[in-house]
Amino acid sequence: MNHSTSAVDVQPLVFSNPSFKDHEQVVFCHDKESGLKAIIGVHSTVLGPALGGTRMWAYNNEAEALNDVLRLSRGMTFKAAISGLNLGGGKAVIIGDSRTQKTEAMMRAFGRMVDRLNGSYITAEDVGITTKDIEHVVKETKHVTGIPVEMGGSGDPSPVTAYGTYMGIKASAKYKWGSDNLEGRKVLVQGIGNVGITLVKHLTEAGMEVYIQDIHQDRIAMAVNEYGAKVYEGHYADADVDVYAPCALGATVNDESLDRFRCSIIAGAANNQLKDENIHGKALAERSILYAPDFLINAGGLINVYSEIAKYDRAESLRRTEKIYDTTLEIFTHAETKNITTHQAALEVAQARVDAAKASV
Repeated sequence: MNHSTSAVDVQPLVFSNPSFKDHEQVVFCHDKESGLKAIIGVHSTVLGPALGGTRMWAYNNEAEALNDVLRLSRGMTFKAAISGLNLGGGKAVIIGDSRTQKTEAMMRAFGRMVDRLNGSYITAEDVGITTKDIEHVVKETKHVTGIPVEMGGSGDPSPVTAYGTYMGIKASAKYKWGSDNLEGRKVLVQGIGNVGITLVKHLTEAGMEVYIQDIHQDRIAMAVNEYGAKVYEGHYADADVDVYAPCALGATVNDESLDRFRCSIIAGAANNQLKDENIHGKALAERSILYAPDFLINAGGLINVYSEIAKYDRAESLRRTEKIYDTTLEIFTHAETKNITTHQAALEVAQARVDAAKASV
């Protein structure tokens, strides 16, 4: 069958984009028949193939999608490095509404695009992409993880991402308050997707008073009905809670929200929570708000899908994910000792591993 799938030349303003940080490869993908419009970003393959999920989102424009994939793929480099995985950093975004525009043909076209990169990029699930979609992708390429368990894969990585985030929240509580007992504490979970709903479960079972926000009413209803969560209607930064856990899109810590935060801890599963990692990371520290670096505490899903490459089992994946607790405490201590932000501390540790790998070549 003749498919008109094609990869087009990189558009202007990639190299000069503020989010371009020495990325190795940026690929724009289009398939006319299925309507696929996607961008694949490979930030680094120094530690191994660039593994990162595919996000499908109704971006306002192509520039927004490009900025997202550049930031996300870079974050994956540091996520793999700080977790001790032999992986590089990559990510993909598909432009469109995952609830109304996604089709099998589109996902298979995307699979063919991934296959053309010959293993330098390995895909998996992210926002808007399910294990069912991965079943379609795997028909076109072997460079995919998060494959359903019944097909021999590790399955949906979301529960493990949520578990790692939970470990990060407990570690944050230990460092901030001297105890990781969360009973009676209040938390706002923003984003009740596959990760968010499982995080709500963990936090509810830990005795927290859980407030939620989401743009989809069915997700809100699920959290309310299954876990007794309370709906928060106001601006997320105004919530009078102990912990703010962003689990949707990034950049919610920004100029507009900074002075409004009433929480003591920001720790969630969303990627790129700081709109500007230098300015906003420092501003949080100045306000004594403890920030748990996102690429550290949300690494559980990556650790889980890595098992399809490294050949270790679910129990080992969970053991490695539990170590996020200890690593988070180490990063907080490192930041305090060097008088730098927690984000800078995490970056230093991750970058040191990448640099060491480069030096050994």
